[in-house]
Amino acid sequence: MIEATYIDHMGNDLSVVNAARVSFGKKSKLICTDLVQGTYDMSKGDKRLIKYLAEHKHLSPFGHAFASFHIKAPIFVARQLVKHKFLRWNEISRRYVKDDPQFFYPDHYRNVSEDKKQGSGGIVSNEVGNTAIQAVTALCANSTIQYNKLLDAGVCEEQARMILPQNTMTEWYWSGSLDAFAAMCQLRCKSDTQVETQHVAWAIHYKMKELFPVSWEALMDD
Repeated sequence: MIEATYIDHMGNDLSVVNAARVSFGKKSKLICTDLVQGTYDMSKGDKRLIKYLAEHKHLSPFGHAFASFHIKAPIFVARQLVKHKFLRWNEISRRYVKDDPQFFYPDHYRNVSEDKKQGSGGIVSNEVGNTAIQAVTALCANSTIQYNKLLDAGVCEEQARMILPQNTMTEWYWSGSLDAFAAMCQLRCKSDTQVETQHVAWAIHYKMKELFPVSWEALMDD
């Protein structure tokens, strides 16, 4: 199962505002919007500033708000997402870990897209789906057996792992600034992104929208 688990974050929308306003020796504060409920919000001017920064590509203030996630996904998803170089990445290594591998099995298999050189289309027929399930299940079972045989024979972990298929699950810590995660989501939440990769991107999108509502909307609308 593909998972994107929130770990922690630093800063908020006001952090972005004050990172920008420091250039003029200014600092903003939240304003009370309801004395009874004790709720606070940003001023309209601060919200407009965030929108202005995003629209005009003044992105450095967004680098002062930060978030971290723990991702679990198959290798073929990880190899797409690792390309986002401005996000910090630390991944489990099978040079050191030799537990039995876990595998990703999709809920359904998709056919080849008719109008694109890459990507996928609709769900395959039951017959084709059953063939795919049997083939992938057999491959994963056999690769696990052969992987353990290599380890038991004394082959080192860093070489034994090469027998494992692309749907082997991996996991990593992924951290970065608001603007870095926004750049990733702008690309990976698109409909032409591989569905499994979209699962990770959308999970991060919804959490970032919750943590930094004003900044995230401004960046994603850009």
